[in-house]
Amino acid sequence: MFRSFVRLQGGLGNVLPLCKVCPRSRFSLKYSTATAERKRFYQDVSISQGEGGLYEINLDRRKLKTPGGKLFTVPNEALAIAVATEWDAQRDTLKFYTMHLTTLCNTALDNPTERNKDQMINAALKFLETDTVCYRVEEPLGLVELQKNEWDPVLHWIENRYNVTIGSSSSILGPEIPEATKDTFRQHLKSYNFWSMTGKTKY
Repeated sequence: MFRSFVRLQGGLGNVLPLCKVCPRSRFSLKYSTATAERKRFYQDVSISQGEGGLYEINLDRRKLKTPGGKLFTVPNEALAIAVATEWDAQRDTLKFYTMHLTTLCNTALDNPTERNKDQMINAALKFLETDTVCYRVEEPLGLVELQKNEWDPVLHWIENRYNVTIGSSSSILGPEIPEATKDTFRQHLKSYNFWSMTGKTKY
């Protein structure tokens, strides 16, 4: 049995109840790219809680599905409300490139790159060696001072926060990051769940 949780203000000023019991539907929303647009085909947006305590998004009496055909479900009410708000905010034309949370959830659910959590962590750690704040110039003096004043505080903060060494370099190869530093950040990233890592590696 689904339970009613929230009420959203509709685009035309009407209040949309969240949510009523509605049957499973074979309806599947398909779109291919983030730049795709299509005419809005629904009036009411609602959320409901289904099996396993997961939250679903309803467009009228249809269950939202991912581009891969899976039932669109999110792990908590707050995220469901945020996604429903994105759909409710659309006007005559659906602009999918403005629906960032929907896109992020679709990525987590469909996992199109078929990466597991450890692979996501390894991909994220590669950015450590190529972060712009680690690369410095030797001249002109004005730019050297600007980089020092703006970027050193960032490096010092993260080094102190995690008790690691990162450093900077004027070499095109960048600084040599100690393995101990990588291990520290790897352990930190392991504290995040799959959904959180999807967000960190996607944006």
